[in-house]
Amino acid sequence: MNFKVRAATKDDCKEISRMILELAVFEKMPDQVKITHEELERDGFCHNPFFQCLVAEVPEEHKSEEGFTIVGYGLYFYTYSTWKGRSVYLEDLYVMPDFRGKGIGKGILSTVAEVGKKMQCVRLQLSVLDWNSPSRDFYAAKGAQDLTASEGWHFLRFDGQDLDNLANDAPKD
Repeated sequence: MNFKVRAATKDDCKEISRMILELAVFEKMPDQVKITHEELERDGFCHNPFFQCLVAEVPEEHKSEEGFTIVGYGLYFYTYSTWKGRSVYLEDLYVMPDFRGKGIGKGILSTVAEVGKKMQCVRLQLSVLDWNSPSRDFYAAKGAQDLTASEGWHFLRFDGQDLDNLANDAPKD
């Protein structure tokens, strides 16, 4: 299928927001999505953006039944490893169901890797739900290593009241 992967623009944020919700439904967590397209616009298209994003776009003649030409996205940001250096973290990779198996996901993933290499990143990291075997298999086939199995890492998070409590415990001047 003919498609192109390009850097997202501020005008793409409504489409990205739509697909974020679609991904959350697939991941069985739609109630977890609190972000709006306005927040995506603010956080991704400011002087110091918190994230970068790529979108996959098909020509009009291949648009979805609902009329969408933007059929996938990859949202990523840069991190730093104290052991290895510059890294890129892929927060989301999503392709609409009718467009899967056509090379679009690989195109987005490869473009994130290419961008990371241009920024001198030494690794690309991401998280996958344990039950999402198709995605785990997709990444493994491209050479991803499952660090949960090989190194025993656990992914932890502070949010909500726990984050507030932790922040409130910071030393004061």
